[in-house]
Amino acid sequence: MQILSEKRIIQYLEEQRTFTATVDTGAFFIRVNRYVPMLCTAVHAGHNLPRSLEKKILLSAEERRYEEDPFADEIISSFPITLQGLDSRYCYDLNRSPDRCIYEVAWNKKVWHRELSRKERKESLEKHASYYRVLDAVLSTLEKKFGHCIVYDVHAYNYQRRERNNPLFNIGTHCVDTVRYDPVLSHLKKQLHAIDLPNIDNRVGFNEVFQGKEEQASFIKRNHPDSLPINFAIKKVFMDELSGAPYPLILEELTEALKRALSYNAAYFARNYAGKRLQRSRFIASEDTAIIRRVDNALFKLARGIDTLLYVNPMNLLQEKKRFFAKGFHYNPQFVYRQLDIDPFVFRKNLYTIPVDDIQDVSIRQMYRGTIDMLATRIDLLTTIGSEDFLYNSLRYYGEPRQADARLARFFISAPPLEEAGSSDISAEQCAQEFREALKGYAFSCRIETSDRIVTRAMVNNTRKAILINKRARFSATEVKALINHELGMHMVTTMNADLQPLKIFKLGLPGNTETQEGLAILAEHRSGNLTLSRLKALAYRVIAVQMMVQDYDFSRTFKSLIEDYGLARDSAFTLTSRVYRGGGFTKDRLYLTGLQKVLQLRQSGQSLEPLLVGKTSADYLSTIKEMMEMEIVMKPRFSPAAWESPVAPEPILDYLLKAAL
Repeated sequence: MQILSEKRIIQYLEEQRTFTATVDTGAFFIRVNRYVPMLCTAVHAGHNLPRSLEKKILLSAEERRYEEDPFADEIISSFPITLQGLDSRYCYDLNRSPDRCIYEVAWNKKVWHRELSRKERKESLEKHASYYRVLDAVLSTLEKKFGHCIVYDVHAYNYQRRERNNPLFNIGTHCVDTVRYDPVLSHLKKQLHAIDLPNIDNRVGFNEVFQGKEEQASFIKRNHPDSLPINFAIKKVFMDELSGAPYPLILEELTEALKRALSYNAAYFARNYAGKRLQRSRFIASEDTAIIRRVDNALFKLARGIDTLLYVNPMNLLQEKKRFFAKGFHYNPQFVYRQLDIDPFVFRKNLYTIPVDDIQDVSIRQMYRGTIDMLATRIDLLTTIGSEDFLYNSLRYYGEPRQADARLARFFISAPPLEEAGSSDISAEQCAQEFREALKGYAFSCRIETSDRIVTRAMVNNTRKAILINKRARFSATEVKALINHELGMHMVTTMNADLQPLKIFKLGLPGNTETQEGLAILAEHRSGNLTLSRLKALAYRVIAVQMMVQDYDFSRTFKSLIEDYGLARDSAFTLTSRVYRGGGFTKDRLYLTGLQKVLQLRQSGQSLEPLLVGKTSADYLSTIKEMMEMEIVMKPRFSPAAWESPVAPEPILDYLLKAAL
């Protein structure tokens, strides 16, 4: 960050240079990351006092901070052009006219124990004037370039002393031509109203707390009639109003939510008033990719190779299956697992020393923080494989079936059977050969191998870029095609796309990636015309089996229930029960149906699923990934599932069942 004179700042603005600077008087901070018809200001975010005034002020730092707007600067930090006061409003209030900007009494408290000298007043007034000269230069530059500009002046207000139903967001419109700009205000209200903060009621009000009569809005109205000034006050729910301490989780969530709301609103304003169809991501500050890559590299170096399925697959599955059958099903298999070669204490310690807070963009920062928390939970999961604590950690990591999940599973199970041709007479080696033929349709290579050390019928080993097919399994022709579209057409495609990304977080996987990736993989089966009702029922049985396991059924009881209550064959029941009970209680299988449901809902809402193909992504971060693609931090996916390139018309009854499940 530079220290620049006011004159040099104005020169940079006139030359349309990008820069970040504090004015040499220390009065304010300005950042121009890119030129867009949007400015965000935080005039009351400052807390500084010149030394000469520190000796004369009667109010403590805590008393001053109470009437200031702590964290308003942080809230606007994601936007391309920001201007914020650094001095306390008790020095001079930037939102008051020059003749009223120096307080004698404020909120019924005398401010100075000794009158300010003429020199001190002159210095404060000059800082006030300097701010407005720079504000004028910013708006002149933006109006010259775009014709119009929208200005959000962000404040925070104390609400506990107000005996009324205070809005979470108050929009002051006194200086706004509300007839001309009513569509923008309505759009902004809608965006703000959609913000959902935990345990906080959201109501958007107009002119209830402040009317927007203050100096900055008045200045813009007088001098820049083609700019729209919006005085924007946030209820101090993100901090302890009295002590000034932040509530970090709420502050972070609020900052991200406002980043989305204001950038959408600014894009709407630009499109309808400035005649510029700018992507919403243009109204978000471009990130320093070097910082992101430094964090990303540190995370990947630490966490690569930690593959849950590699450790949770039993090494003695076949032997225990024989023993279980030989004992007439009155035996709980004693599975043996690969040893973990990681020191969990060191791993966690190193994980939480990664400098994620260096990332400025709040959405990207949250994505990395979430991934770090996920990896910490994963290491807890892996260190407890084979113990009683594994189920607890699996529930933390994958969750447990909700009542709605169980209802959805029973909905599919109760559906009348459809005629599905084909016998299971294809061997694992023949299936592998079919995979190799299908691989020729993709512009990448991977290994196709058979294995007797996996529980599932097939799986992708991301680390080795290999597809493993269970040697003991046999398949129908439709099942082989479905597996090809599931494992090769989706899981291997996202593995290969992740390998091409400059950011390796998409190889590690985002929080919730299992649910999303499995949902996408089943969608690939559906779009290829190879999803069957039998397959949906098999996924539904997984949910039921997980539910029984969570309800304290032992292995034998769940196995018998799947045979006696649901009609599964012995081998199918054993495979399913083993999937669920491996490790000590593996709840991952509950996610397949919910994952399918979520991606179908995204498609139905008209959202593009392309960003989810860039790697091991999660629907929870769809908007963030889309932003990163628009900012060219993330590459568009090079490879696509064959089923998405040439989809097949779905079977009508199956399509009806899936739509009914939404």
